[in-house]
Amino acid sequence: MASKRRTMQGVVVSDKMDKTVTVRVARVYKHPLYGKVVKTHSKYKAHDEANECQEGDTVQLIEARPMSKDKNWAVKKILERATR
Repeated sequence: MASKRRTMQGVVVSDKMDKTVTVRVARVYKHPLYGKVVKTHSKYKAHDEANECQEGDTVQLIEARPMSKDKNWAVKKILERATR
C-alpha cells in the first residue's frame, strides 16, 4: 500500500542548523477569478538526519510527525546535487 503522507520537492536555501534544512518550495497555479498564472513559494524546515544536504540541492520532502514548533517535514531523498 502506498504511503498517505504528502510529498513535495524544493531547493535547499539554508543548511546552517544542525540536522535541519530550510527548503523553498515553489508552486504555480491559475488565479481562480482572473485566470492569470501566478508563481509563489513557501519555505519549510525539514529534518536532515545525516546532515548531508547542502545549499542549492534539490530535495524531496515527506510529511512527518512534528519534531519541533515549526518542523514537521523530513528529507526523503536528494534529487540533484548543487553544482559548485
